[in-house]
Amino acid sequence: MTTVAVRGEAVREVDPELAEFTVVVSARDKDRDTTLGRLRERADALRQLLERFGEAVEKRETGMLHVYPEGSGKRGERIAAYNGSVSTTVTVTDFAALGEMMLAVAGQEQTQTHGPSWSLRPGSPVHAQLRRAAVTDAIARAREYADALGAEVVELVELADPGLGRAEGIAQFSAGYGAGILRSKSSGGGGYADLQLDPQRQRVQATVEARFTITAPVL
Repeated sequence: MTTVAVRGEAVREVDPELAEFTVVVSARDKDRDTTLGRLRERADALRQLLERFGEAVEKRETGMLHVYPEGSGKRGERIAAYNGSVSTTVTVTDFAALGEMMLAVAGQEQTQTHGPSWSLRPGSPVHAQLRRAAVTDAIARAREYADALGAEVVELVELADPGLGRAEGIAQFSAGYGAGILRSKSSGGGGYADLQLDPQRQRVQATVEARFTITAPVL
């Protein structure tokens, strides 16, 4: 029986579902306890600020806590100051509030804001839609090849993810990143609502490999 092997593909550009940015609050003082106290206060202030945005924030996750002594540059172990920082990753679903939120966060004392990055949810229905479209494409290709040979597709022999057994998956997803870092050394006053951020559309691709049997070609 003659077989035809094809690869089905589907590509779409879709709106993102999540935005994510990272906030780093810092503190520095000659006294270690003062540094730690300021760091705790700024981390608490960040938490309270984010809580004001309610359901627009899907989740916040604490990342790395970094506290270290800064040498004086002279011989010995003399310490000039203590530095501390803590990072928080914020996931947002309400993009209308994102610009205001990021500027409000960046307006906090000794704060850096990185982002946003845009993405789809891991369980987004877009993924399943693309996989189905890739299968449809594989069937169409097989029929085109068979028709070119004066044959017809009989049945499906195999359907598999590309590179099955290796690290590749059935679909590849890309996320867009907004450029820039927002920094602030002191608290700012209002005017945050004017920043409008345009969500970056996501390019989603799905691929499958398939084998079909066809009737005897007419050559």
